[in-house]
Amino acid sequence: MSKATAAIVGPGNIGTDLMYKLLRSCEQGGPIEPLWMIGVDPTSEGLRLAAEQGLESSHEGVDWLLKQDELPDLIFEATSAYVHRAYAARYEEAGIRAIDLTPAAVGPAVIPPVNGEEHLDAMNVNLITCGGQATIPMVAAVSRAAAPFGGVSYAEVVASVSSVSAGPGTRANIDEFTRTTASGVETIGGADRGKAIIILNPAEPPMIMRDTIFCMVAPDADTDAIIQSVLAMEKAVQEYVPGYRLLQDPQIDGPSEATQGQTKVAIFVEVEGAGDYLPPYSGNLDIMTAAAAQVGENIARVIA
Repeated sequence: MSKATAAIVGPGNIGTDLMYKLLRSCEQGGPIEPLWMIGVDPTSEGLRLAAEQGLESSHEGVDWLLKQDELPDLIFEATSAYVHRAYAARYEEAGIRAIDLTPAAVGPAVIPPVNGEEHLDAMNVNLITCGGQATIPMVAAVSRAAAPFGGVSYAEVVASVSSVSAGPGTRANIDEFTRTTASGVETIGGADRGKAIIILNPAEPPMIMRDTIFCMVAPDADTDAIIQSVLAMEKAVQEYVPGYRLLQDPQIDGPSEATQGQTKVAIFVEVEGAGDYLPPYSGNLDIMTAAAAQVGENIARVIA
């Protein structure tokens, strides 16, 4: 099978980590061959590392890439939401499929273990946010098990990440993060209402990403089925993010005045990175690059 070619736009921490994941997968027979790394800073470490790995690297931006005689089959956008919104239409005009790692939400949102087989024909797919990739699978797991009882009426997710792992791109996208993640909690996770919060923790040594997910379900919902669904989802995410794990079994609090007569399901997750380029505590970035690689490979197998 021929491989789909790919360009990574954005040679920062996320783009560089993604490059190493794609290169390793390619060497192991994966369906994507990364050939370009694109940025705007000639002093970028990511561009230097990409050149050392044999990728064609340019600091002249996407305009340079789109002028080349050979264009990639896929573009992984690892810049910022406003940059992707500016270039998304041009990617599509050029016939390039885009996997968007920013919260731009131009194309349909994809979470690999929830709707990973959908939208394989879309020209642009969005990976929501790191908090979304870590928490929405658990909201979806609860929603599936609670569906016969009305599903999840409300879900609230809190993503706590190390401050040092939140670069300028992440910080510039905080507002988009909360809106896009909350929307994904509803549209993909299945909650009637969703809310998202991000916490940048300055603790030293840096903390591993931790996420808390609260779901409200009907008092007669099958809590055993909910717990089994959550445990199964943990294993599904671990297939591409080995460092994703529950800190304990889901905690179930029965209906009370505080929960307005509903049952509350509390889920606590930790995400440790694989350490490809980023330190292991940067699980918030690693889950994005791992999800991007997974989604990109699913698309590549269709178009190759």
